[in-house]
Amino acid sequence: MKKIGLLIKCQRITLFAALWFVILPTQAAEQKPVGVVRGVVSDAASGEPLSAVTVFVIDSDPAVGTTTDVDGRFALTGLTVGRYNIHVSCIGYEPATIREILVSSAKETVLEIAMKEKLTELKEVVVRPKTNKEAPLNAMALAGGRMLSVEEASRYAGGYDDPARLVSAYAGVDGSVSSNGIAIRGNSPQFLQWRLEGVEIPNPTHFQDITGVGGGILTALSSQVLGNSDFFTGAFPAEYGNALSGVFDMQLRNGNNQKREHTAVIGTTGLEFASEGPFRKGGKASYLFNARYATMGLLNALIPDMLGGAAGMNYMDLSFKLNLPTAKAGTFTLWGIALNDHYPINAPKDTAEWDLPGYKDDGDFYQTSVAGGLGHRIFTGNNGYLKTSLAAGFTDFEAMQDEMPVVDGVEGAPIPWLDMRSRNFNLMLNSYYNRKFSARHTNRTGFSVTEMFYDLDYSASPDWEKLPPLPARRFAKSNGHTTRVTAYTSSQVRLNEKFTANVGLHSLYFRVNNEWSIEPRLALKWQPATQHAFSIAYGLHSRHEKLDYYFFEQDGQMVNKNLKLAKAHHLVLAYDLSLNEHVHLKIEPYYQYLKNIPVIKDSLWSVINYQQFYLDSPLTSDGAGRNYGIDFTLERYLKDGYYWLLTASVFESRYRGGDGVWRNTRLNRNFLINALGGKEWKMGRERQNIFGVNLRCTYQGGDYYIPADFAESQAQQTFVQDASRAYTERLDNAFIAHLTISYKINRRATAHEIALKMINVTGYKEFWGINYNHRTNQPELFLQAVSFPNLSYKIEF
Repeated sequence: MKKIGLLIKCQRITLFAALWFVILPTQAAEQKPVGVVRGVVSDAASGEPLSAVTVFVIDSDPAVGTTTDVDGRFALTGLTVGRYNIHVSCIGYEPATIREILVSSAKETVLEIAMKEKLTELKEVVVRPKTNKEAPLNAMALAGGRMLSVEEASRYAGGYDDPARLVSAYAGVDGSVSSNGIAIRGNSPQFLQWRLEGVEIPNPTHFQDITGVGGGILTALSSQVLGNSDFFTGAFPAEYGNALSGVFDMQLRNGNNQKREHTAVIGTTGLEFASEGPFRKGGKASYLFNARYATMGLLNALIPDMLGGAAGMNYMDLSFKLNLPTAKAGTFTLWGIALNDHYPINAPKDTAEWDLPGYKDDGDFYQTSVAGGLGHRIFTGNNGYLKTSLAAGFTDFEAMQDEMPVVDGVEGAPIPWLDMRSRNFNLMLNSYYNRKFSARHTNRTGFSVTEMFYDLDYSASPDWEKLPPLPARRFAKSNGHTTRVTAYTSSQVRLNEKFTANVGLHSLYFRVNNEWSIEPRLALKWQPATQHAFSIAYGLHSRHEKLDYYFFEQDGQMVNKNLKLAKAHHLVLAYDLSLNEHVHLKIEPYYQYLKNIPVIKDSLWSVINYQQFYLDSPLTSDGAGRNYGIDFTLERYLKDGYYWLLTASVFESRYRGGDGVWRNTRLNRNFLINALGGKEWKMGRERQNIFGVNLRCTYQGGDYYIPADFAESQAQQTFVQDASRAYTERLDNAFIAHLTISYKINRRATAHEIALKMINVTGYKEFWGINYNHRTNQPELFLQAVSFPNLSYKIEF
């Protein structure tokens, strides 16, 4: 505690000193700050670098442009700081436009641009330049996905430098204030798959699953190291498996291999430092790393009660990537991510605020998670390349909580009601071969083998709300290892200039229950004109449950070990329309049918609605679900200093429990509306500084919940559900707003930024469940407002 107190004092002193320094006027004699945009251009299908590509800045005065060298590399120098759109064109390839590129005086901007080959040059074909934000980075995807710009995670209000929070602004995605869990189209957040550098990884968020299974507080991947990534919401390509709702396919960017650059951030939530650069001058290899330490102690001291239950959280993380190209042996990458969390649970000093009268609640939550791997890509010389990854992941988790009786200030023996420990180690081998046979046909075929080692010991109280609390009892204890194997093949066939088809097959084997799944994937895109396109995609997807679900014990037997793989049929339609060069409309109707969903026999319970981070019930695979609706996205790209994004979803999400009854799911909000936008002003004598204001507003349907049976709850002195009214009552519709304000000062070799980022400025109170209040002798809704303001100073040098 002394260390944390000292850190808080240092944060206050350093933050205020930094703010004072940054607002000092710029010296008049200082030269006008400029920046650099560098990058590489490659063939989208084969990955081969493209030479003689024309690269120029749109609407620049004077004109700024260049061409790529034999390695596909280019550099645009002497650019005045600000935002630019970059256009690329090449004979035999469709032109492309890279939008909203931010040029800073302190850090070079490095781009990776992929171009699609034209099918024919026999006649003049008018091709509208493709905007990089309109489609995923993965060239094999035709529908159901979007490219995520990491710069947006920093700029968008509510993004909070967290890509998981950023995507909650997208159509069909339901976000939360207290959690960054990603619920897609009414599905549980745990149905999403997280990937990093082509490898499936555990949920990479701090305090994962504590605020709701599948979520956490913030991801451990800072925007300082994350590269542009893909986010899929349905009917994803054949290379993705073990997911029901969507896939977040994230990439770490390569460090700058020509110049060493550093970033330091200090704010009310903690400290952060990043560095990148070449290992040696003139070499091609580079490093990139980021370290972060955060404590909610300073923020809670400045603004008490604003953080709610998150006030005591402390966490740290580290991420890195080494990029090591060779002359003949291909390119090697070494990457890693590590996080450590601690959440002490201390009873309030005021005994009237204790959950159970006369019982003091104390506990601790610890978590350490590490993942890393060695990647390799080598070109085979025939428009193909082989990409292989060997990776490992380790998670160490411990949660303890007890209720201590206190009579007249004298503490008695504590009653443990939660005691959970688990260690998991995964060893993964992924490999695929990508071959461009012609401009018409590209195939990708690969496999993945994961060996999963586990050691868990879980005990929990069957009802901790009773007086006196019931002590914990063990419900799962196991150690050993199991195997998951996936394989896939996927071909993209361009039938002509207007029609493109993707055909694929995915297979999954899971050794715990000896279950196989063969899953067809199909997508078709028709582009009758340059301004608009129609798409349709179908996919069968499957997923196994969290490992601890299989090892629940009842009467000495692991009764859940034969659970089937949960499956989902996805059907997605899409219509894309470019209203003009800067405004894009997308309409996406969809239908999903889920089967083999874990439920409790003869009960309304389903894993679709489950939120706890542990499970202590016998399950069957007799549940089902269906989701259908339509998503709308209307976006104006950043031009003339402003942008906006409007998304809306109208949908229905239902499930069938173990009792065979169809009901609303917990997240069947029926509608979601997001409106976000921002404006940037150039300021300063040379208009080199940028002042930005960004706002996001969300209006959404309220949560469905299971109300209390008042009479039975009072009789048993604990919360008892009224099953006859399950998910028929809902909370009021919610209005939530987020705000980001920033001021960036560009000097010749450094850049300074002051930013205020705030989540939930409207103070919306979220639903945390129903608790039994022993003082009023009745069950009560637990509603709590959580806001995350962060005032920070960043320097780039």
